[in-house]
Amino acid sequence: MRPITPFICMSAVKSFLIMVFVLFTMKTAVGSDLTVDCSREIPGPEKTKKLWMVNLTGIGIITAWGIYNWDYFETSPHAESEGWFSDHTEEGGSDKIGHAYTSYVTAHGLSHLYASWCFSREQAALYGALSSLSIMGYMELGDSFSSYGFSHEDLISNILGCAFGYLTYTHQGLRDKIDFRWEYGFHPNDPDFITDYDNSKHLLALKFSGFPATSRGWLKYLELHLGYYTRGFQDREDKNHRNLYAGVGVNLSKILRRNSFPRAARFLNYVQIPGTYMQFRKDLDD
Repeated sequence: MRPITPFICMSAVKSFLIMVFVLFTMKTAVGSDLTVDCSREIPGPEKTKKLWMVNLTGIGIITAWGIYNWDYFETSPHAESEGWFSDHTEEGGSDKIGHAYTSYVTAHGLSHLYASWCFSREQAALYGALSSLSIMGYMELGDSFSSYGFSHEDLISNILGCAFGYLTYTHQGLRDKIDFRWEYGFHPNDPDFITDYDNSKHLLALKFSGFPATSRGWLKYLELHLGYYTRGFQDREDKNHRNLYAGVGVNLSKILRRNSFPRAARFLNYVQIPGTYMQFRKDLDD
């Protein structure tokens, strides 16, 4: 196994910080959907203060950590193109989908937090997406003042993830039909599981339960998958493999929610359990 490079270490720490932040903000999201009841109405000025507090806290943590660990502000601002999904890139594009996924989950987590502070659904979704973009975008800005450089590919991925987070939070019909999920397999390759792309997959799941024609009977427990994953990029000892796949799976979230396990059901809207679907794979490097 090759040594973990500074680039991977930095990405790992970033992902860890963001995921901790998201898990904290999603503590209010325990229902069967994205509805959150606020305990009491909060005055407008206090809502604004809380909104700024979240964003400034996130940016402050990133600034302090970046100066201490990522050599922020030690170089002149510059950009580094990392590429997209080519087999010559660092991760074959899995990291770009990972950026989109993290931004998506962060947008949902912050939207939940704002909804618990009595923001309207539309306001919570908008501010959640914008806050996610500001925090993730600021991280990219900080990179421009370090040896890593600003990556426009990462920023675009962040924007797409935030936009999808906003759309799925505001549109119940879309949310009932599509999940954006991350799968972590049974064979870890890296101490940091979040950036262990050789053991990860990202996918969109089209849920039959969200369509009137298939919302009744046994079909409501099925879903279609479209995903992408890479293998060999982190190991570098074997040939790189970029894989596009389609699958037919079981909607575990639907089953758990039907049996009164709303917390687990909500978790599985974001995480895919390995071995619960049939995969039809195309290796783009064959």
